[in-house]
Amino acid sequence: MSAFTGSASDTASVPGAGADLLAALLDGMDAALCAFAADGTVTHWNREAERILGWSAAEAVGRHGFEGWAARPADAEDVLRRLMGAMNGPGRQVHELALLRKDGGRVLVRSQSAGVRGADGAPAGVYCAFSEVHVQLDLERSVALSEALFDDAPWGVVLVDADLRPATVNGHAARAFGTARTALLGRPLGDVIVHGAEELEGALQHVLAEGTPPTPAEVWVTLRTAAGERRRCWRSGFVRLASPMAEEPVPLGVAWLFQDVTEERLAIREADRMRFRWSQLHRAGAAAAECEDPAEAMAVLLDFTLAGFADHALVDRVAGDRRLTRAFTTPVPPPGPASPVVGGNIPLRYGPRHPALQAWDRVGTVRASAGRTAEVWADAHLWPGEAAHAICVALRSRGRTLGVVTFLRSSCRPAFEREDVVFAEAVASRVAAVLDLPPAAETSSP
Repeated sequence: MSAFTGSASDTASVPGAGADLLAALLDGMDAALCAFAADGTVTHWNREAERILGWSAAEAVGRHGFEGWAARPADAEDVLRRLMGAMNGPGRQVHELALLRKDGGRVLVRSQSAGVRGADGAPAGVYCAFSEVHVQLDLERSVALSEALFDDAPWGVVLVDADLRPATVNGHAARAFGTARTALLGRPLGDVIVHGAEELEGALQHVLAEGTPPTPAEVWVTLRTAAGERRRCWRSGFVRLASPMAEEPVPLGVAWLFQDVTEERLAIREADRMRFRWSQLHRAGAAAAECEDPAEAMAVLLDFTLAGFADHALVDRVAGDRRLTRAFTTPVPPPGPASPVVGGNIPLRYGPRHPALQAWDRVGTVRASAGRTAEVWADAHLWPGEAAHAICVALRSRGRTLGVVTFLRSSCRPAFEREDVVFAEAVASRVAAVLDLPPAAETSSP
């Protein structure tokens, strides 16, 4: 190899286009590189080696080992022995060496050295790449961090390319999406996210254009999985990735890190909702207590408790054996205050399996939903046309059933759940107490 048999001077001075190209390549490397002939003479010394140690190629090339210039006398022989040991050994050898800068300061470097053989196969010398230990440690930490994020991280990590398609996905993220790691690669996010993909892609585009946001963001998504659709909340952090090799930052994509906080968010939301509802119920009781007329108190109770709970409220009063008459109702369409029904003594034509009659029979609570035919279902139950979900509660006072209160939601709202039953029954107990009061005309003084 001519690199080890040329003159002992700066590589740029070696004649021939091949030598010029080799010198340019060596000087353009990010790592420090030097080479030794078989007798330990320095044959090559690039600019990064000069930057680290301060010795120029003209000062380094042609010297025997590091003695008298780049290593202390006590260390020089051992340093050269360890480096030249790679000439006859297999593969690369890694060493940590204490070298001297030109200004006299010491620097600890980590080297990788390997032997070079000539055209006849005989050992011809050694080349050695080295960098400062702290730089090498930074690199190793970066590599170790990347491997840890993609193997053991307790949160999802997705590397998204500039086209907003996943390029790398760790195991945690794949489990969060409900797919295999390779199944997500190169696919648009909309293939696995039913709702929320546009918001997520908008966040990624913003990061590519503006840089890393200062705080995490919470993103709600609905995932398409083999088991059906799942709605999740992910607390997400985004980091823009740019190439360190370009003169100007060139976006390579975005590192997206996220944690599933769905249960936490739902618990907080439920706590806020229940706090609001019970606050409304407390205010309703206080306001109703100031009403002289039971009918006015009933309207106040219903108006306060409908907020955030239902779209309509109906109060049906017992008027004989399995007969109910409409006593109070909210206007159609809403909004508006609940009010007594004028001429409401005509029995309602409820069918035998009507939810209100079922609640009466069970002396309890019945929930019902329309399914797809909401308008037909509501009309058949004599409810407002937009009603799609209902909860009926028997009104009990002094051991008697006085009627049934019905709360209705439209199809754009979720069905009533078990948590809603508790609140509906609490409202019903107060409505029943008011309904059991005699009319204002009967209690007024003559």
